[in-house]
Amino acid sequence: MSILEIFSHKNWLLLKAMVSSDFKLRYKQSMLGYLWSVLKPLMLFGVMYVVFIHFLRFGDSVPHFSVGLLLGIVMWNFFSETTSGGLNAVVGHGDLLRKIKFSKYIVVVSAATSALINLGISFVVVMLFALANGVHFTWSALLIIPIFIELFFLALGVAFFLGAAYVYFRDLSPIWEVVMQAGFYATPIIYPVSLVVTNAGEFIARLQLLLNPAAQIVQDARHVLIAPENVTVWENWPPYIAVIPVILSFLIFLGGLKFYTAKSKSFAELV
Repeated sequence: MSILEIFSHKNWLLLKAMVSSDFKLRYKQSMLGYLWSVLKPLMLFGVMYVVFIHFLRFGDSVPHFSVGLLLGIVMWNFFSETTSGGLNAVVGHGDLLRKIKFSKYIVVVSAATSALINLGISFVVVMLFALANGVHFTWSALLIIPIFIELFFLALGVAFFLGAAYVYFRDLSPIWEVVMQAGFYATPIIYPVSLVVTNAGEFIARLQLLLNPAAQIVQDARHVLIAPENVTVWENWPPYIAVIPVILSFLIFLGGLKFYTAKSKSFAELV
């Protein structure tokens, strides 16, 4: 079974139907409906802005740090939504897997696609907020495209692994919630990278950030889109070392995909 089977006509129609159904069910009987795609990250941003920027004065040395905060929250929400949706994808579609023959990759890819649509909607809000705050975009802003591609593959790889593992280990859901909470604070989303390096052993802090693909992705996005004063996690590292987080992202994707492929043969019997 190849992941390219997703692009067959039958599977493509099923993928579109699953994404559409997910959106309808998610906001069913909600007064604001699809507006929650934008309101949720904005509400979280409002709390973080008051606490960490207004009171604790994080990011004073970084231009437009409030824009960077919103961008980081939006990107982390995509990662969280994709991995959480992927974790429940196989078990949640057990009846479908038993009754219909289709590419089993679709249930995870549909969760990632739904999250990607939300990311696109939220990113429009980020851009409007950036313009309102006087951010001047340059041609380097186009580099946000490969950065988002890397983010997508990283999240999808983790989602594949979680979706397959959850079939066998149902305690994974609460464990993953704790991991995501820890990951949120371990990734420089609500604070600048310079704060971590200053308040910890410089080499150890820089190494920890280098081994965190999410940190590299968020900081690269801020660097190319908002202001070059946003320090990247690979700054001051040799070029062959600096590519480590990018390589890790795609190794995680390939590892998750391989694990999912190996376990998918028994999904229908176990869910």
